[in-house]
Amino acid sequence: MGVVESAGSSVRGEREVPVAERGGPAPYDPRAYDPIAVTVDVVAFTIRDQSRAREAGGPPGRRALHVLLVRRGEMPYAGRWSLPGGFVRAHIAADGTRREEDLPQAAVRELAEETGLAASGDTAAVPHDLGRVHLEQLGTYGTPGRDPRMRVVSVAYLAFAPGLPDPTAGGDARAAAWIPVDAAAVTDPPGLAFDHARILADGLERARAKLEYTPLATAFAGERFTITELREVYEAVWGQPLHPGNFHRKVLSVSGFVEDTGATTARGGARGGRRARLYRAGTAGLLHPALLRPARERDT
Repeated sequence: MGVVESAGSSVRGEREVPVAERGGPAPYDPRAYDPIAVTVDVVAFTIRDQSRAREAGGPPGRRALHVLLVRRGEMPYAGRWSLPGGFVRAHIAADGTRREEDLPQAAVRELAEETGLAASGDTAAVPHDLGRVHLEQLGTYGTPGRDPRMRVVSVAYLAFAPGLPDPTAGGDARAAAWIPVDAAAVTDPPGLAFDHARILADGLERARAKLEYTPLATAFAGERFTITELREVYEAVWGQPLHPGNFHRKVLSVSGFVEDTGATTARGGARGGRRARLYRAGTAGLLHPALLRPARERDT
């Protein structure tokens, strides 16, 4: 006997056909659900040299980790500093078809659009390509009330790259600037918009942790670098001085972290002495043993 649908209880030889087997979509009324929107926010870090750090209000005499902030031009929080970001949206392609963004594409677009940083290639086709920017998903933030407009869930991304240019505000941003991380909490007016202080704190911890177990720091030290220059990168990101001798020993003890080029600097240090050896990034994808921050090293 063939299989038929039954509106009531089934009889022998018959069964009720599940909705999934009927070939049509399940009944769905979007009005039965509260409206919700999805945004992306980007925590973008770079290391600025000491002259730029002084101009931006950072501490002189060292390289400093900076975060990209934009001053909002529209409500809510007009005039407040925030992380670059915005709503995930769709666009109409040249052939008239509607194309919806994936989350990484939205992050790349927002980073380029609100700051003037030029994305390389077609961001719709190459979502992770923004010059030399390392882009990875950081976390999801959906606390009720975090956005006064409506229920908004934000997917945050971490962007990390050396030598990023001075930003130019675009989109709905009134201004954009690289701000020293340790000054981001004392912006004028005080406080970042939305829950961006929390997102920034999470991004900073992720960036600091990545330097413990990945060779990412070598990307910020140039094609060839001294161990001192590499240490300055760690000090900028971790926000604390490191013992030169201990750092030198630890770096050289990690297999594949750096490679000796056989060359040296043209001159010795500021106080004279031997010329420093030049290194380049090694082939290691992970650092083993990890280079732990001093406080974490004491706890292990």
